[in-house]
Amino acid sequence: MKTRLTLCTLALSLAATLVAPPSYGADDASMPDMTGMGDAPADSIDAGYKPSGNVTVIGRFQDAQPSGIAILSDHRMVLGFPRSLHDHDGPRLALYSHGQLTPFPDAESQGRFVSPLGMTVDASGQLWVLDEGILAEKGTVPGAARLFHIDPVAGRIVEEIALTAPALRSDSHPNDVRIDLTHGDRGTAFITDSSLTVHPALIVVDIATGHQRRLLADTEPVMPRHGFMAVLDGKASRYNPDKPTMAQAGANGIGLSADQQTLFWQPLTSRELYSAPTAVLADPRATETEIEFSVKDEGEAGMGDGMATAPDGRLFLTDIERHGILQRAPDGTISVVAHDPRLIAPDGLAYQGNALYATIGQWSRQPAFHNGVNQEQRPWLVVKITLPSPAP
Repeated sequence: MKTRLTLCTLALSLAATLVAPPSYGADDASMPDMTGMGDAPADSIDAGYKPSGNVTVIGRFQDAQPSGIAILSDHRMVLGFPRSLHDHDGPRLALYSHGQLTPFPDAESQGRFVSPLGMTVDASGQLWVLDEGILAEKGTVPGAARLFHIDPVAGRIVEEIALTAPALRSDSHPNDVRIDLTHGDRGTAFITDSSLTVHPALIVVDIATGHQRRLLADTEPVMPRHGFMAVLDGKASRYNPDKPTMAQAGANGIGLSADQQTLFWQPLTSRELYSAPTAVLADPRATETEIEFSVKDEGEAGMGDGMATAPDGRLFLTDIERHGILQRAPDGTISVVAHDPRLIAPDGLAYQGNALYATIGQWSRQPAFHNGVNQEQRPWLVVKITLPSPAP
């Protein structure tokens, strides 16, 4: 019996030796080299990390950061250079062409701008520029937040509309603007107030009368999302109103449908896209309850900032987290039309001739989010994004 057990044990031991794989330590020189396995294919990577190939840098700026961007009817490009983060000596509003900046509408008018931020061209070709009224190191300048109407053909400022209380709060941050010419005697301006604190809203201005209203204030469609988390520059940041570690805000990006009947907007600290009929938003008789019921949650897009609309109804949105640009078709379908690691917080967005033009911010690299250390890397960029031909 003992002999049989010994033979059985020896057989099992021999079998285990033949079957068990060799054991290698982390530094074992005898470990076989698996890196040179002939013509083995390269490791697969996420296609979203490769540049899409349709992004071209058309402007680099060392001294001032462009934010707002508009393409005029005659194809001239207008850039706004705000002064709320970095003050500078250059033009505050300028034409940009072939590497050159020309003060717009002229050099003499530059002193009328404090910090031009958002801008848009209306359906009649007029330029509207929103001045946030904030200066670096000084904060909000009383009375400086206003809307400028500029005639591009005449090359002059036609009018200024000062934003005032109660539509404007002391902690307001007027961010971007769209002009609807189908409501009101001379049209209606829709402005996102991102808020310097936690009180965002939409501001609606009757252009003919200057009458202003503050809508949807502190309601879900304009508020930053509690618990929101984003990965920016490889760093995970969660929304924190008391100690921010990334750029965060309420209602920010804004867009107008091609027929001017629908307004779109997004809180920056969110991925939700919202819309509402301009007929309701522009109606001074509409109650706050009626306005709130008119708002539609269009579902998730990206963590967005700028928006632009094509004549065929496509809506383009920046996607900060994925360094990209999204396209929303009229039926609501979302697709990615560009992605490139150089798109570090794409900001202002303009459409012209089946191409997009974008300013590239580096908002979450500000020293305020990194214990006083400035992580911005110059130059700041303006890019052109060539779009695929729209489906017939």
